[in-house]
Amino acid sequence: MAWLDSFLQVVIDQRGSDLHLHAGKPPIVRLDGELVPLPYRQLTDAEARRFLYQVITPDQRDQLARDQQLDFIHIIPGLARFRANAFVQQEGMSAVFRVIPNRLPTLEELMLPRSIRRLTEMQNGLVLITGPTGSGKTTTLAAMLHQINASSQRHVITLEDPVEFVHRPLQSVVTQREVGRDVATFSEGLRSALRESPDVLMVGELRDEETVSLALQAAETGVLVLGTLHTNSASKAIDRVIDAVPPANREQARSVLSVLLRGVVAQYLCKRSSGEGRLAALEVLLNSFAVANMIREGKTHQIEGYLQSGSNEVTGMQSMDQCLWRYVRDGLIDPDEALRAANNPEQLRLRMDQLDQLDQET
Repeated sequence: MAWLDSFLQVVIDQRGSDLHLHAGKPPIVRLDGELVPLPYRQLTDAEARRFLYQVITPDQRDQLARDQQLDFIHIIPGLARFRANAFVQQEGMSAVFRVIPNRLPTLEELMLPRSIRRLTEMQNGLVLITGPTGSGKTTTLAAMLHQINASSQRHVITLEDPVEFVHRPLQSVVTQREVGRDVATFSEGLRSALRESPDVLMVGELRDEETVSLALQAAETGVLVLGTLHTNSASKAIDRVIDAVPPANREQARSVLSVLLRGVVAQYLCKRSSGEGRLAALEVLLNSFAVANMIREGKTHQIEGYLQSGSNEVTGMQSMDQCLWRYVRDGLIDPDEALRAANNPEQLRLRMDQLDQLDQET
């Protein structure tokens, strides 16, 4: 076993999410969001390179030398897959390995609301999963694709950089393509996918004008498109999509998006109050007559207020702060953790104080 695999075994045993190898520092594990150094000496640049070179191919070494960075997947059979990024920093070679469990997550295990299952049942349109880096977007998408694969007969195509969770065919046919290996770019993969009779198309990241335009085109042709963005709210995700379109075409993009959008899920990972792992707090926006009007008229700034006032079990929508309040009420997360993730901490604090007062009275 490579030395690096020994460190990765520790990450799995400790239920960590990441391994950091940085020249000039000891190996570091991310546990429930916190960086914890392992009891090991500081790595030299030569040691960091030696550990890394044990698990990459000669071609990948050449690419790393040429580009000064490298994205790749490392697999330890029977243990896990790891999404990795190697790069050069001031003190030398570094790499970060993110754990990708072998077993696919389910919607129930992730405690995702029923509205997420309803989104997987859509036959066409656009669904956006958004949140900061490390917020669990990939895991949520994997659970949604697993649900589609297990419950319907559809052709699912994924475009990823790199391929993370591996989906074996259950009821659906799943085609997974890796950008840089199986196809040159996301946009080329999207163009190709439109000729491959897809029913569901998952785009790892809607990162530029061409990718966004092609994703909207795919949704217009009757495909269910799932894509990710790096924003912290549903309204900002919509703005990001529209901003990716040239100014002259934005009015048309608003009109198209108001019709094609099925839902936006914005999420943030919170530490459980038990100290055992994390769970995703979700803001869920589903398209409606009111939402479509706000998108079409360029009034997306009103969406947060709409979510705060109109979320309920019937519609399936919820604001981030409503989700956080419910987690605090049910004892799943601590109040301080909820306030860190809240969009409006002061209002959430007042609501939690009212909850404390009711508890004291009863």
